[in-house]
Amino acid sequence: MTKKEIASYIDQTVLAPDAGVKEITQVCNEAIQYGFASVCINPVYVPYAATALEKTPVKVCTVVGFPLGASTSKVKADEARNAIMNGADEVDMVINIGAAKDGRFSIVGSDIATVVKAAKSAGRRVRRKIIVKVIVETCLLEDSAIKMCCMCAKKAGADFVKTSTGFATPKSLDGQLLPNGASEHHVRLMRETVGPDMGVKASGGIRSAKMAAAMIEAGANRIGTSSGVNIIENWVE
Repeated sequence: MTKKEIASYIDQTVLAPDAGVKEITQVCNEAIQYGFASVCINPVYVPYAATALEKTPVKVCTVVGFPLGASTSKVKADEARNAIMNGADEVDMVINIGAAKDGRFSIVGSDIATVVKAAKSAGRRVRRKIIVKVIVETCLLEDSAIKMCCMCAKKAGADFVKTSTGFATPKSLDGQLLPNGASEHHVRLMRETVGPDMGVKASGGIRSAKMAAAMIEAGANRIGTSSGVNIIENWVE
């Protein structure tokens, strides 16, 4: 895979709560320079990024119900619509994680479907193709629940399933923090569940070319990272 090809897999990301115009400008410039798929930014900066990336192939990606997934479905749908009207091309929504942990997958599915319907409808209104990615937060769920959530996303018509927000704080029984990002195991599980025709986005803790390559080998076709430049600069073709 060439550097140009791997760049097309990357959502160059800045979702820190203290990110400002300087950081958004930087990721937009990096995305243009390296040919990244998108910039993934907080909703408040969507209008700014949409203007900065106008007339470039780089898409504007934002987040919905982020990072907890605990907003109501209506609030998530409204957030998605607002982001799209402001210029977003892609929305990464967080599932109702608590419902998934409880095994209430009808609620998980309904929540996803509400956002997908709102996003696709808004896309028709603005005459743009909208991509919806569904963040499962794999570090908080058992494999069986991850599979069910992926099936819910596929049934709802989402375009991608995504591993992580990068903000969760899973802990062991003795209170030690556990990894909260993407893993090859979870990416492979998600790809096996959704099949070849749906996207899988690996995100969270992917900071090197080696890690990105491992995720792609496991089945990811999109990489969410704040280290896109480092990945490209160190990619061996």
